[in-house]
Amino acid sequence: MLEQVAYSVATGSAQLDFSQTGTLVYRNGRAGGGLVTVQWLDGVGKTQPLLAKPNIYERPRLSPDGQRLALAVAEGGNQDIWVYEWQRDAMTRLTFGGGINSQPAWSPDGRYIVFQAMGGMSWTRADGGGRPQALTQSKNIQSPWSFTADGKRLAFQEVIGSGDVLWTIPLESDGAGLRAGKPEVFLQTPFDQRFPTFSPDGRWLAYSSSESGMFQVYVRAFPDKGGKWQVSNSGGVYPVWSRNGPELFFRTEDSRMMVANYTVKGDLFVADKPQVWSEKRLANVGFTPNYDVAPDGKRIVALMPAETPGEQAQNHVIFLENFFDELRRRVPAGGK
Repeated sequence: MLEQVAYSVATGSAQLDFSQTGTLVYRNGRAGGGLVTVQWLDGVGKTQPLLAKPNIYERPRLSPDGQRLALAVAEGGNQDIWVYEWQRDAMTRLTFGGGINSQPAWSPDGRYIVFQAMGGMSWTRADGGGRPQALTQSKNIQSPWSFTADGKRLAFQEVIGSGDVLWTIPLESDGAGLRAGKPEVFLQTPFDQRFPTFSPDGRWLAYSSSESGMFQVYVRAFPDKGGKWQVSNSGGVYPVWSRNGPELFFRTEDSRMMVANYTVKGDLFVADKPQVWSEKRLANVGFTPNYDVAPDGKRIVALMPAETPGEQAQNHVIFLENFFDELRRRVPAGGK
């Protein structure tokens, strides 16, 4: 029926939708459209290659010292966690065996990485010196997101029904690795909430919620005291706290980087009006993380579009009216 429909090479999800009146909208693309590069990006739009070779990279996460980069790399129908050390220009693979291993999160000491795995969450040594071990077990998709600074608690999201629930879970660490306690619900509402991210001091948790009809960034106290503050005003996902000042980064759903300064007055969180951090847009990788903030807060590591032939065509959005009529004409009811 249609050709050149953009899709995620990693997950297979196509970028299209229908209206009830029969209008089809889709993003034009072709094979290879999931290829990106990894670059440093600063607030004035200057880029510097980090992983210049195009590949299907997803969910980049910088180590606490900013010297290593964990990311998911898709190959075929699988995803695995890798760590890149740019000073040695070396990639270390941490997961094997197929399936989807994604969403890496660093422990504050840089020793371990927790990640989304089949049947829950797992952890592994960040230096590749051990096999992954199960941290939690669940039939639902669980995605780790952030640790408290002391490493004693992890925030994660879990797909339950048609939405995501935000949890935190206590952790213990010793020479043998990580052990998890009993998870505790942080936020469960009729809406979809995602990306729970602890502030550097552990007092606040930023997240995104669809409660307004579109995803916006909010902040709540941790532990939750019932207060809630909206940070974004034109949509926002994937909030990341600066570790070097009172700034909260996030991106819009069309991959513009934003930042909001904030102050804390007792038990109140006060965010300034968000500002565009950089005019340069990141790669469109769908509703997944495509950046992380460096420890100095002055630049980000970002997934950027690979400069390949046909790149312009991949950015075309096409509307087809009366598509249902065409469908019925070509595939009549009861016909062959």
